[in-house]
Amino acid sequence: MLAALAVPTCAMRIEVGRRRSCAPPTDDEAPLALEGYRECMPLDFRQVDVFSTDPLQGNPVAVVHGADGLTDEQMAAFARWTNLSETTFLLAPTHPSADYRLRIFTPGGELPFAGHPTLGSAHAWLEAGGAPRTGDIVQECEIGLVTLRQESGRLAFAAPPLARSGPANEELLVRIATSLGVERGAIVDAAWCDNGPGWVGVRLADAQAVLSLHPDFAALPVPVGAVGLYGDGAECAIEVRAFLRPEMGPTEDPVTGSLNAAIGQWLAGSVLPDEYVSSQGTALGRRGRVHVLRDGDDVWVGGVTTTTIRGELTI
Repeated sequence: MLAALAVPTCAMRIEVGRRRSCAPPTDDEAPLALEGYRECMPLDFRQVDVFSTDPLQGNPVAVVHGADGLTDEQMAAFARWTNLSETTFLLAPTHPSADYRLRIFTPGGELPFAGHPTLGSAHAWLEAGGAPRTGDIVQECEIGLVTLRQESGRLAFAAPPLARSGPANEELLVRIATSLGVERGAIVDAAWCDNGPGWVGVRLADAQAVLSLHPDFAALPVPVGAVGLYGDGAECAIEVRAFLRPEMGPTEDPVTGSLNAAIGQWLAGSVLPDEYVSSQGTALGRRGRVHVLRDGDDVWVGGVTTTTIRGELTI
């Protein structure tokens, strides 16, 4: 006969002076008990599909609302549990100009910035009743303040400044080519596209060359974004793929806002027009569409966002 197991309804840190029950505190237990009780309260949760007009064809992001009471360890553990490219946590802002603060986790750790989580989290925040202080939405994250706007039924963010740009050295490009399974000469152009995740962008001969790649993910020296142009008259200007080492989480990101932002800063207005649509996720059976616009010194990256799951989370 199996022994009955007592399954707790929530998990919480046990500290001296903290109340250990998830039931509401009584009058004589408050106020010290209130903090412990709040840790057990369910948090609103949404999963948002980003960068596709077709159901379940974009890149999902898990968004936890009101996450100020969670520890770093709880956030990291939940991100590992969802096993999505990114999981985000909405918190009260600390900067006077920000509407909210966002923390972004992959299964492998925290990121200072990422694109599709920025759009998906803004969508979730607005849907939950968030109202920007000005016409634009201002997100606070580790990389700084990121501005978002709503236009043509899409959300778009202004690409943050690159932490690192310019040519990648030859030794690194040889290692990247080897990890992608191509000759060094197959890389037509390359540059650092680092706005947080550490991307190096490599341009191949065309979109088909990008779709034909079969990387050795464990051999990747850095996160790599591959880009190739489509011909005249195609629906999209480029095909993009985003490759990561296994310890960072999923080895290919379905649709990547940060990488597309950096590619826009690198190539829009020269190799690419000032305004174009990028395709990503094709090799994974997705249909991501990323809208990129260079407006003066700014590059805006946008896409459709749709809530697919709504509920509550108890950690």
